[in-house]
Amino acid sequence: MATSSSSETFQIGGGVFETALREELLKFALVKTFKPGEIIMRSGQNVRATMLVSKGRIKIFREGEDGGEFFMYYLNPGEACALSIMCAARQETSKVMAQSVEEAEIWMVPFEKVSEWMAKYPTWYRFVVETYRHRFEELLETLDQVAFRSLDERLEYYLEKQSRELQSKDLMLTHQQIADDLNSSREVISRLLKKMEQRGMLKLGRNQVHLQ
Repeated sequence: MATSSSSETFQIGGGVFETALREELLKFALVKTFKPGEIIMRSGQNVRATMLVSKGRIKIFREGEDGGEFFMYYLNPGEACALSIMCAARQETSKVMAQSVEEAEIWMVPFEKVSEWMAKYPTWYRFVVETYRHRFEELLETLDQVAFRSLDERLEYYLEKQSRELQSKDLMLTHQQIADDLNSSREVISRLLKKMEQRGMLKLGRNQVHLQ
């Protein structure tokens, strides 16, 4: 059973949802927990609810026909999946995969409530619009990285972004995880990380990268 304190996690511009909206979240949202590495949403799956992250971290990515991954973005506590909002509202199937990076708590909001709350609650309306805007900018950013940056530049940017989002210079990431996110091979990523370590930009540990 979720508690009212959890609903206050979802903030917009430093503010929280209206009390009435938090009460409706408690009443209608289905709270689920997921173990690290567990698949939350698959490509082609019917989407009946919008995902709000209250705890943990979720990886959103596309899966190719050959089983390869194209990393899109991470969802952190207090954020919603824009694609699940869109698919739920239009009753479409998912075009992406969602996987928990660490133990996560997700609030599943029924699609009929997504539209209802847009007209009923100003903070929900702003939250949804801001979610769309932020994800669109993030996808453009990802596209720019792939199209115009070399792999070593993308790696440096990726690590800096992880550090900002996690608010830590100690990143618990394996070389394979980084390679998957950057659509590269573990061997290439390991070589680039070693070069960065030699340049004094970071320090490598067991399944860990410490930024200097």
